[in-house]
Amino acid sequence: MTAAGIIALVIVSMQPPAAERIPFEITAHGDTRVDCYYWLRDQEDPAVLEYLHAENGYTDSVMGQYAGLMDTLVAEMRARIPELDASVPYYRNGYWYWYEYREGEDYAVNMRAAHPGGEPQVLLDENVPASGKDYFMVEAMSVSPDNSVLAWAYDTTGGHWNTLVFQDIRTGDVLDTIHNCSGDLAWASDSRMVFYGLNDATGRTERIMRRTIGCDDEVCVFREDDLTFWPWVWNSVDMEWVIISTSSTLESECMVLPASSPRDTFLLVQPRTEGLEYYVEPMGDTFYILTNLQGDNYSIMAAPADAPGIEGWETVLPHSDSVLVERIDVFDDLLAVSVRSGGLKKLLILGRTDGSSYFASIGEEASTIYTTSNYDTSADSIRLWYSSMTTPWSTVAYDIGADSMRVLKMDFAGEDFDRTLYGTERLSVPARDGVMVPVSLVYRKDLFRPGENPLLLYGYGAYGSSMDPSFSSTRLSLLDRGFVYAIAHVRGGSEMGRWWYEEGRVLNKRNTFNDFIDCAEYLIEEGYCNPDRVFAMGESAGGLLMGAVVNMRPDLWRGVVAGVPFVDALTTMLDPSIPLTTNEYDEWGNPGESEEEYLYILSYSPVDNVEPVDYPALYVYTGLNDTQVGYWEPAKWVANIRFLDTGTDPVLLRVTGTGHGGASGRFGWLRDYAEQYAFLLGLL
Repeated sequence: MTAAGIIALVIVSMQPPAAERIPFEITAHGDTRVDCYYWLRDQEDPAVLEYLHAENGYTDSVMGQYAGLMDTLVAEMRARIPELDASVPYYRNGYWYWYEYREGEDYAVNMRAAHPGGEPQVLLDENVPASGKDYFMVEAMSVSPDNSVLAWAYDTTGGHWNTLVFQDIRTGDVLDTIHNCSGDLAWASDSRMVFYGLNDATGRTERIMRRTIGCDDEVCVFREDDLTFWPWVWNSVDMEWVIISTSSTLESECMVLPASSPRDTFLLVQPRTEGLEYYVEPMGDTFYILTNLQGDNYSIMAAPADAPGIEGWETVLPHSDSVLVERIDVFDDLLAVSVRSGGLKKLLILGRTDGSSYFASIGEEASTIYTTSNYDTSADSIRLWYSSMTTPWSTVAYDIGADSMRVLKMDFAGEDFDRTLYGTERLSVPARDGVMVPVSLVYRKDLFRPGENPLLLYGYGAYGSSMDPSFSSTRLSLLDRGFVYAIAHVRGGSEMGRWWYEEGRVLNKRNTFNDFIDCAEYLIEEGYCNPDRVFAMGESAGGLLMGAVVNMRPDLWRGVVAGVPFVDALTTMLDPSIPLTTNEYDEWGNPGESEEEYLYILSYSPVDNVEPVDYPALYVYTGLNDTQVGYWEPAKWVANIRFLDTGTDPVLLRVTGTGHGGASGRFGWLRDYAEQYAFLLGLL
């Protein structure tokens, strides 16, 4: 059997497969654990593939009863995706750039024109290289400074193993191809020399290389030997600088080089220092520096380009205990600073010369904004993406002079979508230790019945990543069937500032799980849902959250969807050969070195804490090519639950041939979502 056959083979059986139990001992700090499913790691073992085939067959047999519902859900979701679509053009270096989707096609056609409404030039029709491939994703695109060469990186596995291609834009000829790339890229001013990242065997970016396109003159300009750090390379917005940054969870280091002198030696801005994070945004002869030097919520400092060391850093925006600084966009006369205050995103405008500052007027609702495609530093407006729980993703322009927003395009959400039908709320939920946890929720107002509706509670809570309130057209299929959908902004993200992240990592990780459970209980108590119809969902590190709360409170959930879940946390963090492990010691702990951290992870790692209890219904999905969370983690978790489960609810494992991000293309993921939603709806 081949790995690709996992998707194709259907085994009709209503009996769940039982994985063979082969004891394997893992010893650390004098403690020995017995892992009976360790053998599932070996993808070359035919027995492993046979078992994964059987899991898919069982999931097919259970979900077969909902085939009609899944067809209906796919049709609904597809109807909310326009057959013909195009992005709003943005300006960069003499051209306007955009992409289009054409009828029935899964992938974008990337275009440019010399002026608005001008003759379009096709840069890359992604449908052509994607043809015949089960998975295809363009992970980077960049045009050379002289506008003659297109560089693009693509992956066909889902594991971020990129191939970097350089093409002559005028002729379409391929000038060079480089394999095993990370996808990041920077140009020298001559448009012939480039800098890019190469991966090591685990998928971590290890080296930054320099090469002349089409020549065999590749040299390594930076090698990261510390396995807890990850480097990347990019150009400043004005294309005058090449920057290499390398970072771990709690430290970073930057090097810079004039793009006009690509063979020179990179200048180290500030040597890595324990606990110091800083990131550089050059503009002309000034470096703007986002740093935690003054405090955990970051400040903005500036330094001259010819002497950028820390001794010359001057404060531009001081640290605040209540405002988290997240990003800087540099313009000729101002800085557009993305900040987070009171748990919500805001845009702070700072004058570069007069020191003025004010918050941009972007509305009062609980929303999310991201600056995007601001390559024209002389522009009189700032390009943003904007969304809320009831507002489809919109491309907007914030007019600086008028202090107002213009909607350039709002994403299509279906012919019959009416945002006034939906209500959204922002709650503050008391956790068991007294901390107030934000919750964002949305529901259809005419279908809301206090104490009766089903609830789907989503959570993540890791890496300082914030789950902001935003729109999903897919989610409408649940809301229109009476679901209340809520996001628990649990500790481990950065919603409430950097301290919120610190309170949800390493030896504070259990706060994440407690917050999620407390949010669910609060929503029940306050009548937002029926206590017998509470569902939970999380993916990746949010899948770890699902595993933990299922073990801690199996009685609380009617059903749980866990996507590409990081559920074998202890075994993974003890194995430095697994991708991402070494880079994440500061996130989860280093259990190989610290007995305290070992015992703490052991106390919550889902695979290690399965007990003989009545588990709720579970739908677990994973990707065979996932380099971020190995497929064997959810496979082991599901097998262990089945072995000990005293209940009768289905425990399903869906194995796809993709990676961590799931299917590619506009339509390829619809069936996956439809199956997850049908699982939830079927349990009602």
